[in-house]
Amino acid sequence: MSGHASIESCRDRHNEPVRTIDWRGDHIELIDQTRLPGEVVMLRIETVDALVDAIKRLAVRGAPALGVAGALGMAMAALTGDTVQAVRQAESLRAARPTAVNLSWGVDRARARLGEGPDAVLAEALEILEADVRVNHTLGSRGARWLLDALGKQAVNVQTHCNTGALACVEWGTALGVIRALHQDGALGRVYVNETRPLLQGAKLTAWELAQDGIEHTLVVDSAGPSVVARGMVDAVIVGADRIAANRDVINKVGTYPLALAAARAGIPFVVAAPESTIDPATPEGSAVEIEIRDPAEVLGTDTPAATTALNLAFDVTPADLVTAIVTEDRVLTTR
Repeated sequence: MSGHASIESCRDRHNEPVRTIDWRGDHIELIDQTRLPGEVVMLRIETVDALVDAIKRLAVRGAPALGVAGALGMAMAALTGDTVQAVRQAESLRAARPTAVNLSWGVDRARARLGEGPDAVLAEALEILEADVRVNHTLGSRGARWLLDALGKQAVNVQTHCNTGALACVEWGTALGVIRALHQDGALGRVYVNETRPLLQGAKLTAWELAQDGIEHTLVVDSAGPSVVARGMVDAVIVGADRIAANRDVINKVGTYPLALAAARAGIPFVVAAPESTIDPATPEGSAVEIEIRDPAEVLGTDTPAATTALNLAFDVTPADLVTAIVTEDRVLTTR
């Protein structure tokens, strides 16, 4: 499937809206996010190795979507009937992207049912998939209500970073789910979208989703994001998370930390929207998290001198004392 259609307008053979990731009997189908916004291309994933490759090259990305991918990958491994091989493949899946806790969470939840047989593993994976939709709609509504109450305004301008929408989940979104809920309630002004260097998830994915929804938005370069806050152009910053430590430090796409500093300086809410599964009680604080370092080639281009090297950090750590609130499907955790 290809073209310039939105996810919502694309229909599968059952006349259902196309999801970012889904299960089709014995294999996974997912949107190749590296092809957006130019075209919507569905990938048929039939092996765990192919899924690992899709995860590493960011064909599928976003913490909740990775949790679903990990669980469905385990279901696919279990269906072969080789439990020993399935356990090895679980480790391959977990290691595909080490920073985002949802990937290992999804793998581990499905793997825990290996002893009950392939059908049990698949049932667990499908429950994770379907729950993601419910969770993010609930999370989005909760976050929108909390933000409007906290600000005491009828309409708000917000800033966001990276992509936390339908493409980062099965449907709807986390931080972008909050933004969508505000829009549905007529309580959203303008969204300022950080481009998210070096792979431009904000410019390519978030801007695309907002455009499809008819939401007014403005793209800004990452280094200008804090200045947007400082100039009083937004009422709040809303981001997602790839992992939240036990002390409520937030690990998210690199470039999040400067926005949190700017929000604290300006005295506006810095809100993190993430499902409960992203909170990792086994990680005491942000400094304990392995931060993924990606290929320098993503940063270096033809205009860069040949002798130049690059440090391509994929994530950063925002200390808990800079976070105003963490919104999940179950609660709002306020930290300042």
